[in-house]
Amino acid sequence: MSTEPEPATEDTTHAVDTGPETPGTAETAGAASDGRSGEPTEGGGEAASQVAEGGAEAATQVSEVEAELAAQRIERERIERRKAEKQGPIDAGGKLSGSAADLLAAVRAVESGERPAATVFGAPEPARRPAPEPVRPPRPVPAEHSAAPAGPVGPAPEAVQGVRRVLAEGGAPEGLAPQTAALLGEGAQDALRADPWLLLRVAGVRPEQADGFARALLGAECGPDDERRGRAVTVWLLEQAALAGHTALELPRLTATLAQRGVPDPDAAVQSTLAEGEALAFQDALEETGARREGEPDGEGEEGEERPVRVLIGLERYALAEESLADGLARLVNSAPKQDGSAADWEQAAASAQGSAAELIRAVAGHGLVLHTGGEASLAEPAALLRATHALGLRAWAAAPGPLGRDRFAALLGAAPAEPSSSGPKASPAVTVTGLLTGAEGPGRDADGALDLDLLVVVDAPQLDVEAGALLAESLPDGARLVLAGDPAVLWSVGPGRVFADLLAARVCPQIASRRPDPGPLGELVSGIGIGELSQVEAPGKEVVIVPVRDAGEAVHRTVQLVADSVPRAIGVPAEETQVITPGHGGAAGTRVLNAALKERLNPGPGRFGGFDAGDRVVHTPASGRVLPGRVVTADAEGLHLSCAGETVIVPRDRVEGSVRHGWALTAHQALGGRWPAAVVVLPGDAVQALSRPWIYTAFGRAARHLSVVHGVEQALPRAVAEIPAKPRTTRLPRLLAPQIPTTD
Repeated sequence: MSTEPEPATEDTTHAVDTGPETPGTAETAGAASDGRSGEPTEGGGEAASQVAEGGAEAATQVSEVEAELAAQRIERERIERRKAEKQGPIDAGGKLSGSAADLLAAVRAVESGERPAATVFGAPEPARRPAPEPVRPPRPVPAEHSAAPAGPVGPAPEAVQGVRRVLAEGGAPEGLAPQTAALLGEGAQDALRADPWLLLRVAGVRPEQADGFARALLGAECGPDDERRGRAVTVWLLEQAALAGHTALELPRLTATLAQRGVPDPDAAVQSTLAEGEALAFQDALEETGARREGEPDGEGEEGEERPVRVLIGLERYALAEESLADGLARLVNSAPKQDGSAADWEQAAASAQGSAAELIRAVAGHGLVLHTGGEASLAEPAALLRATHALGLRAWAAAPGPLGRDRFAALLGAAPAEPSSSGPKASPAVTVTGLLTGAEGPGRDADGALDLDLLVVVDAPQLDVEAGALLAESLPDGARLVLAGDPAVLWSVGPGRVFADLLAARVCPQIASRRPDPGPLGELVSGIGIGELSQVEAPGKEVVIVPVRDAGEAVHRTVQLVADSVPRAIGVPAEETQVITPGHGGAAGTRVLNAALKERLNPGPGRFGGFDAGDRVVHTPASGRVLPGRVVTADAEGLHLSCAGETVIVPRDRVEGSVRHGWALTAHQALGGRWPAAVVVLPGDAVQALSRPWIYTAFGRAARHLSVVHGVEQALPRAVAEIPAKPRTTRLPRLLAPQIPTTD
């Protein structure tokens, strides 16, 4: 929940351990830097003032998707209430020493109520938030049945004006006023004046800019040892880590980066952040060398010696979502699936399938959670499962993280994508995850608020982040079956977490690996990349073409030539069915430059409405992690009218700049879930740092019939395939699952 502020990530590399293929460095980082909230971006950042001017007015409006996401808000509130239900920290940590042990003891004392935060942390006594009485939370309810308002009302004009005056006094861009007022809520003007570092919460603002603002307001009172600064920088680093895919950071890494950021006492900064409830501390037991014998106590070694732990600090939002996800998955694994059909009926359905499709049907018959892995051709097996379960009378549905994946799988099923609010017998069983959760697509909810289905197959599962995964798992009824299907070699989710990879590593449920290879030269090429080999393949039908270039200017020229002339003439694929993919938005051959050149050639026009004309190919990002490809239809006083996945979308005037881009050229994260007859992958010389095996695998794998590679990185391409795997992400899901579910062999 894009799949990307870039300069911000460069400054936090040591803290968050980002890699070129993760959203935090190459793709997620650009979202704030160019004013496009939550969009997967892969290059180029602008100053905070440019960010403000690009998206300031949007903060005063009610988001068009907030009404749509009311059900998810209710579920997130439920997740937040889980904090009160936790029994207490793990009894471990005997091997910690120094500041880590002191911090852990402080956290335990505050969480247990033995000592107030002020006496433990030596800070002015903060107002602790009272924990609600533990209650069993209700299931999420459909948006249309919710009493919650459709969305938050924008800040009052007088509040915005008050914040604008404070910003001007501190020398900050006044265009940040609507965003700041919306973030800080009632009393924003006074809060910002009392704590100028609160400005760091605004997307795109960096610590050095917040420091300058604070110096202008506070004068001699401003210093690097200010407790308010320490808290703000701590939260900012955790937010940058989330952009890079981490759900938490290890304490030593966080404190080390705080020191690099000029925080004199990093431990005190973390303690203050925890005391104010702006982050949570966790401890995970570390694995000992050697496997634990069956029956051996889990948590003690010889003579009751405690196992070592690692201390993690994370934002509450993602930490509790990951816990909710673990609980929901454990419920599925540990409960018997609903008895739909006899064992003989299931076996007959499996016998009628072929190869690993039969294995998948048998696994689903007896388990609540099943993982399925494979390339593009392997999607035929989840499709066979869906047909078989429909024949058995199950209410079976398939969901994809985005409309590209939904439409691709619907075509495989031989059905049109589901229309909004369609749940009748003729409705397509393929929907989007967002549409399913909100009730806009799919079966809707039952009387208890759970999804009204027996089986859910999620394709393109590597795109699921912890929040989307938690919402899905908690929305499934008791006795339902969940199948997560996807290609583990593609780029991970734009949002924090690595749900699919963590579940594969945890081995808590059956895993069916498809034996169906992707066909032809393209299949051979992409499969080799997946195992770290970039080999030359025979392509008698010009399925793969390498176009060497010397510089970025030549790369742009050759790309336009390929899309507009060479591919249509030699391959027979028209320009509208060819997708250009490049590592980033910025740079001399990023999406901005390429889209400008492609528009000039394919749909020239004056750009009468915010740089767009009727017929322009675009991508619309209405919310974080949602990328909707489409075309411009027209524009009027209401806004820009788009056709996205067969639906009409109207983007208000003040949101066009922040949520709509030209779409002839995309980043790899934006292209995830889609396949086109032809793809042109552009690798300019300045893209070397963004290359990795997952990025190349993902980009090359978007081509169904023809792939052209505009190649300007020389030996960096085979080196990235062979030597640069996915960058690790710090997550807690496997350790959260371990005590709840026994591992499978």
